[in-house]
Amino acid sequence: MEPMSKFDHLDLDGHLLQVLLAVLDSGSVTGAAQRLGVTQSAVSHLLDKLRTITGDPLFVKSGRGIAPTARAEALAAEARDLLRQLANFARGADFDPARWQATVTVAANDFQRDLLLPTLASRLRAQAPGVVLRVIPSTIPSLEMLRDDACQLVISPRPPDGADIVQKRLFEDAYRVFHDPTVRAAPRDLAEYLAAEHATVVYEPRRALDLDAHLAEQGVSRRFTVMVPSFGALPAFLRGTRLLATAPGLMAHQGYAGLASSMPPLPCPSLPMYAIWHVRYQQDAAHRWLRAELASVVRALPGLRPAADAP
Repeated sequence: MEPMSKFDHLDLDGHLLQVLLAVLDSGSVTGAAQRLGVTQSAVSHLLDKLRTITGDPLFVKSGRGIAPTARAEALAAEARDLLRQLANFARGADFDPARWQATVTVAANDFQRDLLLPTLASRLRAQAPGVVLRVIPSTIPSLEMLRDDACQLVISPRPPDGADIVQKRLFEDAYRVFHDPTVRAAPRDLAEYLAAEHATVVYEPRRALDLDAHLAEQGVSRRFTVMVPSFGALPAFLRGTRLLATAPGLMAHQGYAGLASSMPPLPCPSLPMYAIWHVRYQQDAAHRWLRAELASVVRALPGLRPAADAP
């Protein structure tokens, strides 16, 4: 008969759950130690304790690294929920951002990332210094990334459709036609716009902008001679050329200095932007504070009136 473990479920605590997630997310004991600010031996000790409690190796050697077992991956979602409940228990009704200790993951693509998140990060450092802001690409947001807690907030023009997903419109931007005024003037009419060479953004894997897809569906044919993976890359290709780029107007404040812009000579849909989160965070005091900070960042954007229903 196997000897009885000296540990049971009552020995579980937040530190053990943090270690499980840190090793899982970083893919190594070394990375987990760096993320948690402790020694590798401390991580190994806590991991051994967790293995004893769960009766599973949790992580096994795989090539030069380690890989989680099926049990570890299954426990991860529960661990995230338990840590969230522990945080809510500790915070109670009086939430103080200065005492908040967490890693907050926000998913956003380049336009909304560069427009909003540097300022949000500055506000967090000033008011919630214990919070680490992690930014990941949103691509086309999926329900799973929110349901699985891969991120706590998504900023995107494409909210996923799910009964357990909450969305609030942050703002709505208008497209502008950007060009280098030292080389050419703005297109005078639709004919001149269509006759020009254009640069645009194509996300991987070959996902066209909603605007480009919309215009193509309307039978508007433009000649694209440059395709880049992000809005931030467009200015370098416009400067010194006769190229046009139809991009969100707010990009004028994000590295487009020296470029001029004009209204498109044809109807274009607007670009809405949403904050999106899982319903589990709807009443969470820390998340509500985070959403309010994001709304403050939006209100400070030059030349933009935030949506009336911004969180």
